[in-house]
Amino acid sequence: MKKGYWVVRANINNFNEYSKYIEIATEVINKYNGNFLVRGGNQTEFEEKGFDRTVVVEFSSYQDAIDCYNSSEYKSALKLVEISALRLVSVVEGV
Repeated sequence: MKKGYWVVRANINNFNEYSKYIEIATEVINKYNGNFLVRGGNQTEFEEKGFDRTVVVEFSSYQDAIDCYNSSEYKSALKLVEISALRLVSVVEGV
């Protein structure tokens, strides 16, 4: 079974509210056995620029990654994102 990944690019405009999202989302991701591979930190963009933060989460399967994103628990956390960040989120199947 191929692993699944969340690849998230974000610009945070309200760190207070986004930190609340991080707290809830981390619990949900842990429930689905997600493993953070990248969580912010230093980054250098080449070719195109646009996002300040990158997060990569690894799941046991692509379906687990989809199920986590679509879960009711995660949907409630996303309400905090709407007021705190602009993001590009992709769920990607590994090789």
